[in-house]
Amino acid sequence: MIAYADVVGEQEGGFLLFLPCVNHKDLVKAAGERIPVEIRDPRMITREQQKKAHAIIGDIARWYGDEEPETMKVLLKEVFGYEMDTFTETFSLAACSRTEARLFITWLIDFCILHDVPTGVPLAELTDDIARYVYAALLNHRCAVCGKCAELHHVDAVGMGRNRKEIIHIGMRILPLCRSHHTECHHMGNKDFQRRYFLEPVKVDERIAKEYKLKAR
Repeated sequence: MIAYADVVGEQEGGFLLFLPCVNHKDLVKAAGERIPVEIRDPRMITREQQKKAHAIIGDIARWYGDEEPETMKVLLKEVFGYEMDTFTETFSLAACSRTEARLFITWLIDFCILHDVPTGVPLAELTDDIARYVYAALLNHRCAVCGKCAELHHVDAVGMGRNRKEIIHIGMRILPLCRSHHTECHHMGNKDFQRRYFLEPVKVDERIAKEYKLKAR
């Protein structure tokens, strides 16, 4: 979730933040002593972000049953605001910040991956956060290129003769690819393939290891 903190002071080397916790105190405690902080870009949403968001909304509307895009946009914005929890004010694609637009686009892409929504443009070309997109595709077993059912491609090669079931996978870089794109990647090589499809590999963490039944320790 996204929560907003107040800047309450400044000291040498950094700032002091106060994070009000009404409904998410347990989440903050579970996060540990170091919590990632995203600095909001206050500049207005770009035209490119608006085009991406409307393209995905149109695809979702067609998938849902030829729903009117404007009607679907209202519905999706309401669900987004509810799930994000902290977006209490009316969210507008015409007047939001670039950070809020990026969060909404990322949420729409996650929705498409989760529900297998066909899109006119590959999702990798629509996202503003490639690594986040690849991670979501991994967790949903979707090819990061075309969205079909995926298998794991090891960017960090396992090596000939090694039993993948016995290898510690934590920290190894991987991509979720369908059989066709997996074969293409092996033919092209990792660097050329990633450059062609605008992809970034993701390192295996505990969650991915559990999802794919990989040895973690």
